[in-house]
Amino acid sequence: MLRHGLVLILAASAGACAGTGTRVSSTPAPAPASVAAPVAGRSSHGGGPDSLKSPNDSLPQVAVQDVEREAARLFGADAKALAKPESATGPTFDIDVSSFSTQRRVIEYLDFFQVDARDRFEIWLSRLGRYEGMIRERLRARGLPEDLVYLTLVESGLSNTAVSRARAVGMWQFIASTGRNYGLVIDPWMDERRDPFRATEAAVSHLADLVARLGSVYLAAAAYNAGAGRIERGVARLPGETDSVTDETFFQLADTRILRRETRDYVPKLIAAALIAKQPARYGFTEVKALPPLVFDEVEIPDATGLDVIARLADTSVAAILDLNPQFVRGITPPGRAVVVRVPRGAGAVVAQRYDTLSPTSRITFVDHYVSRGQTLSEIAHRYHVTVSMIQGANPHLSPHALRVGQRLIIPVSGRIVPASAWSVPPEPSWHSASYRSSGAKAGGTHKVRTGETPSQIARRYGVPLASLLQANGLEMDSVIKPGQVLRVPGRHVGTSQ
Repeated sequence: MLRHGLVLILAASAGACAGTGTRVSSTPAPAPASVAAPVAGRSSHGGGPDSLKSPNDSLPQVAVQDVEREAARLFGADAKALAKPESATGPTFDIDVSSFSTQRRVIEYLDFFQVDARDRFEIWLSRLGRYEGMIRERLRARGLPEDLVYLTLVESGLSNTAVSRARAVGMWQFIASTGRNYGLVIDPWMDERRDPFRATEAAVSHLADLVARLGSVYLAAAAYNAGAGRIERGVARLPGETDSVTDETFFQLADTRILRRETRDYVPKLIAAALIAKQPARYGFTEVKALPPLVFDEVEIPDATGLDVIARLADTSVAAILDLNPQFVRGITPPGRAVVVRVPRGAGAVVAQRYDTLSPTSRITFVDHYVSRGQTLSEIAHRYHVTVSMIQGANPHLSPHALRVGQRLIIPVSGRIVPASAWSVPPEPSWHSASYRSSGAKAGGTHKVRTGETPSQIARRYGVPLASLLQANGLEMDSVIKPGQVLRVPGRHVGTSQ
């Protein structure tokens, strides 16, 4: 009998939805290499890795013969064979790769993944082994093409900790509003955008909605990047009838300047990533060591408990628990509510039994506190029933007479109950608009680029964030602006994060 509301749930993640039943599998997989792929900003969802950007600008439409010559230049005499996704005995795709595999941008990204991004792409392919079965199952359950799994390569390189300039987070790169719309918990204690299982459920639902709304898998993929409204407006601007759309419609859009370059390249990246991921040896990735799928038990924890305590109960490392539970952003489960925590496969019953005998004062070894305005160190110590010297010992570089608002302090509380009133939460990100007093420039208009100016200088001049200026003009961090070019300057309602 499990007391204190503690419930043991046995689950396996090897190609299965967590919490859908009891399945016995192998011991848990080792933690993957922690290589966070930086990601570019986007308007409504998130962005793919910065490293996936092609160094070249968008190129004009060219003849098929030119494309074939370009393929031959990149890949030699076997260019056509390499670009062709299927052979008599080769893999099959449930997204339309065949029709577009010789597109110039697809060939360019094939080359890019194999050369410039080779090391990173190899890491991403190894991570794919950990999550591919689970993602395919959930796509299949919603009637979506399973090869949309390769969007995760484009989005984040399957990194659960990836964060974009647009504050999109996790493997599927959700911004907070979209994540919450699809049921993800995002609060000071948990961020389920980092949970690969919960985030996949949300992403699959989002993709299903986009496919139903737009009528094309590739338009839905583009909308995942840029937002459905932008894609619909783009389709409406195409010449001719737009009553029916197909995957070809995306490439018609991509041949225009209607979409930002990031979105125009999004589907070519997906196709190139799919070609390589489904047959890596054919493209020279012969030494990829795929990580095994995660397998775990789930235990319901009724109140605030440190992940270090749970690791000790499971006879494993804190790193292993964090690898299974990246959603707990403060290293502790939330106070005052029950949550499910994953533990290594086979340890669930032991953790449940041991947790049941823990006293409330043994569940937490430390908490973090965020300094609020006017607080002193002695006041904080009194709040948690500890001494000032204990706090100083846990924070060796702390200057007790120079506390900053929002500063994080580690509070050792082993053997103590933390009062409900003592819990603090991280402050909301503070925003400010940088001023450029000498110019008197006002945001919310246009700016004509002068010789020598850079985007960052212009952003400072108008007191707007650089990311907002770039996004408003469809620019990237490495974009080059030219004298005489007119840039749109967004208003100051969005500021620069401190």
